[in-house]
Amino acid sequence: MNLFQKILFEHWGYSQFRPLQEEIITSVYNGNDTLALMPTGGGKSITFQVPSLAKDGICIVITPLIALMKDQVENLKNRNIPALALHSGMNAREIDITLDNALFGNYKFLYLSPERLITKKMRNYIERMNVNLIAVDESHCISQWGYDFRPPYLRIAEIRDILPDAAVLALTATATPEVVDDIMDKLRFRKKNVFQKSFERKNLSYIVRNVEDKQQYLKKIIENVRGSGIIYVRNRKKTKEITMFLKSLGISSDYYHAGLSPEIRSYKQDLWKSGKIRVIVATNAFGMGIDKADVRFVVHLDLPDSTEAYFQEAGRAGRDDKSSYAVLLYNNSDKVKFEQQFKIAFPPIETIKEIYQSVYSYFGVAYGEGKGMVFDFNLMDFSIHTKTYSLTALNALKILEQENYLQITDELNTPSRLMFIVNRDDLYKIQVENKDLDSFIKLVLRAYTGLFTDFTNIDETYLAKFGNTTEDVIKQYLIQLSRMHLISYIPKRRTPLLILNENRLEEANVRISPENYKFFKERYRSRMDAMIHYASSATKCRSQTLLSYFGEKNTYRCGQCDICKTRNELDISAYDFDTIVEQLKKQITNNETSLSDIINNINIAPEKVIKVVRWLLDNGKIKETQSGLLIREK
Repeated sequence: MNLFQKILFEHWGYSQFRPLQEEIITSVYNGNDTLALMPTGGGKSITFQVPSLAKDGICIVITPLIALMKDQVENLKNRNIPALALHSGMNAREIDITLDNALFGNYKFLYLSPERLITKKMRNYIERMNVNLIAVDESHCISQWGYDFRPPYLRIAEIRDILPDAAVLALTATATPEVVDDIMDKLRFRKKNVFQKSFERKNLSYIVRNVEDKQQYLKKIIENVRGSGIIYVRNRKKTKEITMFLKSLGISSDYYHAGLSPEIRSYKQDLWKSGKIRVIVATNAFGMGIDKADVRFVVHLDLPDSTEAYFQEAGRAGRDDKSSYAVLLYNNSDKVKFEQQFKIAFPPIETIKEIYQSVYSYFGVAYGEGKGMVFDFNLMDFSIHTKTYSLTALNALKILEQENYLQITDELNTPSRLMFIVNRDDLYKIQVENKDLDSFIKLVLRAYTGLFTDFTNIDETYLAKFGNTTEDVIKQYLIQLSRMHLISYIPKRRTPLLILNENRLEEANVRISPENYKFFKERYRSRMDAMIHYASSATKCRSQTLLSYFGEKNTYRCGQCDICKTRNELDISAYDFDTIVEQLKKQITNNETSLSDIINNINIAPEKVIKVVRWLLDNGKIKETQSGLLIREK
């Protein structure tokens, strides 16, 4: 058992690595800049956690997802691995304590949001740290060619100026070839070095069905496929509608979306993961941290925004390597809705400028002020206050984010935090002088440890039960102690944050780059077109189409998607089928050609040619003219 295997077994209890993990770990440990492309659920975090544990020093992990950051820190602590997180939801005192611990404490991992990394204060601390590795999660966010570009990622490479010897490990689950090259370029890789696990999922059958009544077809899927499943829909209202429909059929199900409180979302997710409900109906908010291995089907009732999003969501089926299904239900109305969505996604530039001013006015920020300010942000309240359609506002804010005027974090679900800011002796004197407070202080000290050295997560509901009182009484005591400057108390928060990157500008000085606007609009259109092509295509293996999108070449037909199964019924080999189709393309593209001429010009048995021609006709890929000729459909 080598060093890496010992660390894996000691902290995770596994005796063997998954495919590609050890190769990536070895590359990083040897100081090589490395890009790792591994599908969701492939064990990406192990690839930076193990090599960092094998060396002295601390690993800096950069991720845009605050909730995921906090989950990973908790998971590491549960494995007795000291880790810290630093993000926009923390106050100045918490940040100072965290940075001091990272510098002087025996911590192995420091998780940062990208906007925190680029502050002057952060860099001053990093210069003094013994950093053994820089891990960049969700690294596709650095590329303007990608589907989730985030401007703060562009400045990550600046950290290399102060940490020239630290290797960089970039991680992502999905990336096209152009994004792969862009990641390595933007992160200043010393030389190209990519480890890519094939995106092929041999146990997953990709199915597309062109149906008008999607609910009835969904009923058919659930009745014919055993096990648990996920149904993805586009909006929150639809999650409830489909759940009610399933419940009317006697199918145990529930709905999930970002508008629910964190407690309710966690409760519903746990019900589904434990098998107490069979089907979860969700928006794309459902996904992070989903590690249920025995999902037998994932059904999309609406088109996802991109092939990358579809691949990740569909890939939540069959992680136990058993036969599973990824089904997309599609009809012509979906294309119309997609076009409407495209228009909403890019409001006119003048509208974007108006929303820019509305943001500063909404928070009461004057001209020439605002840089670095952080606010709790409620999109619905903002939309009502400014009389703006919420989707228009959201998409305008996304464009302002791309122009680096502001940032919107993912939703925070931060528990209340508490720290005593007086020493034990001074606190004891207060307790002696205030008997009413004495019992409460003792309650807190019995319930939690470490309150004098760092902020500790607390739960007011738990304290109320522990002290046989109400949550309101607990909060009143906490506020009183805070006002007496005995504690630093930060109540829990459950909203996204909006961060202003620049001081407020006069309207004439707000510039939305026409070049960037056009570029992102064209990229968005390209991703939409690729998704529509996947849904409407009827000739190429679904798996091959997806693999080709992500740059994999020389792939084979999966033999189990809807297209492959239909072809299999023809009793024609894949080689003969593809050869006939290629010959047909040459003969009938923009030319009317008789069936007899086609048969005479293809050196394959006529009965096979006729079968393929009939199949192409049935699937709308060629059509027959009134004179009996075949013409390639444009």
